[in-house]
Amino acid sequence: MLPSLFKEIQDSFTCQRVFFAKGPGSFMAIKITYIFLRTLEIAKGIELFASDGFYFNNNKPIRAMRKMYFVKKDDKIETQFFDEEVQSEFSLPKTIKLEDFSKDIEPLYILPAV
Repeated sequence: MLPSLFKEIQDSFTCQRVFFAKGPGSFMAIKITYIFLRTLEIAKGIELFASDGFYFNNNKPIRAMRKMYFVKKDDKIETQFFDEEVQSEFSLPKTIKLEDFSKDIEPLYILPAV
């Protein structure tokens, strides 16, 4: 689905930059996103800029697994357990500020592989 979506975008627009969340989250999703976008960067010369996922959900906890969530405190990402499920919605900001993103696009792997 991701390749066909980008094909549609490139058929209609000239894409020069991509802004994305580099984690934390699902290991597989982070890996697939990183590999796909790095391929675009190399093949098409598209600039990549990344931020953590908290930028896109108003700094709410992000589910890691079961009752464990990623939380961001003082620019440090750590895990925390919650008894109740935490709802957090991800959305695109109305405007993207370049200074909120970085050229450091390496995935955020917070938890060890299970």
